[in-house]
Amino acid sequence: MSKNYYEELGINRSATADEIKKAYRKLARKYHPDISKESDAEAKMQAINVAYDTLSHTEKKAEYDHMLDHPQGFSGNNYHQAGGFDENQFYRQNAHQNNQFHGFEDLFGRFGTGFGGAKAQHQQFKGEDQHAQIEIPVEIAYQGATQQITLQIPSYNAYGQPEVQRKTLEVKIPKGMKQGQQIRLSGQGQLGVNGGANGDLYLEVHYQENEQIRVEGADIYLTTPISPWEAALGKTINVNTPSGQLQVNLPKNAKYGQQLRLKDKGIPSQIAGHLYLILNIVCPTANNEQQTQAYQQFSEQFPHFNPRQNAGD
Repeated sequence: MSKNYYEELGINRSATADEIKKAYRKLARKYHPDISKESDAEAKMQAINVAYDTLSHTEKKAEYDHMLDHPQGFSGNNYHQAGGFDENQFYRQNAHQNNQFHGFEDLFGRFGTGFGGAKAQHQQFKGEDQHAQIEIPVEIAYQGATQQITLQIPSYNAYGQPEVQRKTLEVKIPKGMKQGQQIRLSGQGQLGVNGGANGDLYLEVHYQENEQIRVEGADIYLTTPISPWEAALGKTINVNTPSGQLQVNLPKNAKYGQQLRLKDKGIPSQIAGHLYLILNIVCPTANNEQQTQAYQQFSEQFPHFNPRQNAGD
């Protein structure tokens, strides 16, 4: 009993276009006559090519689904209740009947490779695109760089078996890459089928973050420690940023957690991002009697100050 096209590819009817493609390519690698050790590889390859040719095209798939759902419209002999579908018998029986199915003649005319299979067996398919993430220092966003990276990417070998592929590549990272942007490396993805072009490799850029720095798109948030007197007096301070050292004027009575925006000092993408300084007021440790007295005098100058006054409000 012959299989219907979904069974031929090992998928169900709810499979997405991407799932259909992946199922076909896995089987193509397994049954390609040039590499397969299966005794029925050539026949199997022809069958899965026919199935994929139909299910990978929206209109063909819709017509085929309609045909499966309404077998009575195509004569009871061409559809097996167990799900098998004899396409050759179907074609012969309906060649001399009035069409009860809209576009019937076009259906099998468009199958083309359908029911002959020789052309489909040698049809070329581009390899799967692959995706990976890389983490780089945020300083690279400001000047760009060429780096050698080694990736371990899930893949399939020539027999359709899963494996981890190790790649070492020279990657040019252009200036101005935003967090989450992708670099496309042409031809570095999965190998093509039947001599088809290789897929592409997409590298998603992520910047290395820590407690002091984080990146959102083209904006950079940098936690910047300042002293209590710098905060109170509005001093001018030097700040080490990913783009180099900058001189920044603090506002008087700056508060802990306050953000200062340095316009266009973020990642220099097509639309430059901003650099946000998040102020962190750090108190020095009193290591001797004089420093302790200094704190005592400070507290006497602010007798009514209570930092916990609004805690929990």
